[in-house]
Amino acid sequence: MLSLEPTDDLAKPAFHDVEGCTKWLSQLQLTNIGMAQGNLRKQIDELNRYAMKAEVRLNILEMLRDPVSQLQSDFAKRLVGKPLPLTDDEYLLLTALCSLWQAMANGYLRCLQSAEAGDAHMAKRRAMLWQRSLYYGMQQITEFTRAGYEPDRATWRQFHSLYLNIESSGIQNETVKDERFRNGYPLSCQTLYLTTLLMHRARLLGLTREQRHTAEHWLLLWADTLSLLPRCTATKEDAPPLVVDLEGYRGLQSASHARASASMRCMPMVPLSKQIRIKTILLQQGQAPKKVDLATEMPGKECIDLLGKLHQCWCEARQDTLVEMPRETSSVNMCVGLEKIYSHIAGKPFKPVKDLSKAMKDAQAQIATFGRVLDETGQHSLKELGFLPEEWLVEENSLLRGRLLRNSPAGDRMAAHHIISIFSLDSPVHKAGVIDRIEVTHSGQLYVTVHYLPGQPQAAIANAAESSQTMLQSGSAPCLMLPAMEKLRIPASLVMPRNWFQPGREVELTLADRSKMKVKLGISVERGVDYERVSFKPA
Repeated sequence: MLSLEPTDDLAKPAFHDVEGCTKWLSQLQLTNIGMAQGNLRKQIDELNRYAMKAEVRLNILEMLRDPVSQLQSDFAKRLVGKPLPLTDDEYLLLTALCSLWQAMANGYLRCLQSAEAGDAHMAKRRAMLWQRSLYYGMQQITEFTRAGYEPDRATWRQFHSLYLNIESSGIQNETVKDERFRNGYPLSCQTLYLTTLLMHRARLLGLTREQRHTAEHWLLLWADTLSLLPRCTATKEDAPPLVVDLEGYRGLQSASHARASASMRCMPMVPLSKQIRIKTILLQQGQAPKKVDLATEMPGKECIDLLGKLHQCWCEARQDTLVEMPRETSSVNMCVGLEKIYSHIAGKPFKPVKDLSKAMKDAQAQIATFGRVLDETGQHSLKELGFLPEEWLVEENSLLRGRLLRNSPAGDRMAAHHIISIFSLDSPVHKAGVIDRIEVTHSGQLYVTVHYLPGQPQAAIANAAESSQTMLQSGSAPCLMLPAMEKLRIPASLVMPRNWFQPGREVELTLADRSKMKVKLGISVERGVDYERVSFKPA
């Protein structure tokens, strides 16, 4: 059994039964979500320290599940889309989220203590109590992953320790219905544990929320393909097994990490691989997803694509990431954001194109005030402006995709769907790309997966007149011109800052050789946090 702090006579929760809890919740002020979350966490912690009948405690905890879930969902929105690494204040929000989930887990563990102490009513519910505890451990893993962080070592160790205790109790395969998880679909603790581990392993696939939800649901439907054994074997033709150390601080790893230890477990992947391949073949033959028991509204083509990604992630041999297994590798430099990318391609900082009459007035005002014309941004070096590229280690750098690990914990904050470029110091060639997925590792380094945009980008300055639309930006801005790739039937495009695009808008481009061309914007091809890629044609 996991250790808990002893009950304390000084504990004074605001409620001692379901009725009191209901009344207290009705008075909880939700206008300040942060304060409400903190107050609820404090009261559950007090309840966990308070000595009371286990049945009453369990009834209170079951009643609290919906309010806690709703409050946590609202509170977690504060971290959505935040650049990484999080600031200290933002990381405290993540810690607070996990602390409330932990408080709920501790409540159910307290009930399990009563079962061990001889409470017959709790003893009959051991499987349910362990499932609840594991569920709230899973929620902590999910919060870290959703925020873009590898779960910390303490969180992993507790999650594994929970399962180790469940396994020792011999009830890991006993199914439990949980009305607040997947509509009460019966599942065992082993299924819940392995589903959590597999979904964590798939975190860097860049799946949408719907795809993650669908993949998790499929795993629950395919529970009979999931198992965890002390040891297993596989031939070269088989899907390689995965391993997990129940006393370790990581999720699933390749079999190369297996070691002789009583805490090491093996997950055979052949059954799951067969299931995924059979479903894929049936879909390719034209059968509808629901006809092959996939229980999803996703079109068949999207299901095939998702199944392929999941099979590659879970069931196919791959080299360990640089996070899992540090090793010697090549490095590149990375720039983040259009202005920095423009500056490094052009070899000089971006300098806005000014209206000449306004420039003359500004110069006269500066002479009158300072006795001289002040330096312009374009006269500063990139180093003086802090436009220094960062060194990143290369795990994969193909034509279309890349996986990179920042060499140092320090550097720019960034988020998914930010525009980046990579280049080598000994080469002028840049590759523009977009971050698909980003994660902060245990060491504080950033690990990213990116997709590259077609063609070698050229630096350009876009200049556009004011528009009647207030949200539409005007003046000048740094851009990237991506050339046409006729063999691939990819037309030329522009990468512009957000809020610059409008179909049919006329823009004047100033290229690196100072030549100018007028273009008319066409359609939006893709859009990210800080950029929009658009088509264009000569005006």
